[in-house]
Amino acid sequence: MENSKPERILAIDAFRGITILVMIFVNTLAGVRGMPAWLDHAPADADAMTFPDVVFPAFLFIVGMSMPFAMAQREAAGDHGWRLWRHVLARTAGLLVLGVFMVNAEEGYNEAAMGFSIHLWSLLFYGCALLVWAVYRFRRPGVAWVLRALGLAGLVALALQFRGGPDGSTRLAPQWWGILGLIGWAYLYSAIAWRLTRSHQLAITLLILAGTAASRYEDATHTVIALCGMLTAQIFFAGHQRQRFARALLLAAGLAVLAWLLRPVFGISKIHATPSWALYSAAICVLLFAALYWIVDLKRWSGWTVCLRPAAANPLLVYIIPYIVYAAMQLLHQSFPAVLGAGWPGLLWAMTYAVIIVAMAVPLNRLHIKLQL
Repeated sequence: MENSKPERILAIDAFRGITILVMIFVNTLAGVRGMPAWLDHAPADADAMTFPDVVFPAFLFIVGMSMPFAMAQREAAGDHGWRLWRHVLARTAGLLVLGVFMVNAEEGYNEAAMGFSIHLWSLLFYGCALLVWAVYRFRRPGVAWVLRALGLAGLVALALQFRGGPDGSTRLAPQWWGILGLIGWAYLYSAIAWRLTRSHQLAITLLILAGTAASRYEDATHTVIALCGMLTAQIFFAGHQRQRFARALLLAAGLAVLAWLLRPVFGISKIHATPSWALYSAAICVLLFAALYWIVDLKRWSGWTVCLRPAAANPLLVYIIPYIVYAAMQLLHQSFPAVLGAGWPGLLWAMTYAVIIVAMAVPLNRLHIKLQL
């Protein structure tokens, strides 16, 4: 898996597509009243986890699973040494920038001090992000560089224009890194772990234990989930694979037992990024991927994944589309019908909206509108 271009693993694409679909669903559902507790994020100090609390870990898990394949592909294309790490650092920086902008657009802003609507600011930000990280198909690369430069200049201008706090004295800053930023840190640390271990299973296992021991650091806990994904990829796709399902079950059981042992000390909390939350989530992801791999890649029941592949191929753009839609609607003083904000209509709308957003990847991909860090 390290020295040749890997084949496309349909189960990984299916896992990524399902994760994006469910993420949009739970984010939409968060604004719906009257939903059961298990469909909402557990409170920070509840010592519990719910269905939505596993969605973010699934993103981290797929980052780790994809790491060996992505690195092998880049090395096969001739990226080694500084060229490889330049890509890793640039991708990390892009995720951090996107995360910080998105967080500041959600809270802490001061529109009066900025001089215009935060929703307009958000739309301009997403426009600049598209210019910077779009996948261009121009025959002359200079055109793409000009557009990227314009987008970067726009991001700098928007960062300087931002004001927050009651008196407008606060500048753009990482209040927290946002979901994309947290993924960016986990991606960077996972890339370093891949370089140190070259995906050796025992070495990854030791790093998972070390990261669990360092649970006071949020980034360590998130990286543990990504490393569990990396280990799962090695179990299924590297070396001797005859007992891969047995090993996957053993990994899931080991993670669950360790989570159970640590729960009395740390509790379970997504907000506090406790090790038990991370390990239980990783165990669930291992089992889900094993089931997907058996269904999609072994039994070849893959027809149903066709609708997920466009979103899986363009995940970053699909992720931010709901935020663009929200900002545009707020700017135009529009909203969805009130009946969709509660009960069964709200639940059905959240499902429908998620499907619509994921389906938008099809025309976007055909028009070659894609974001890639």
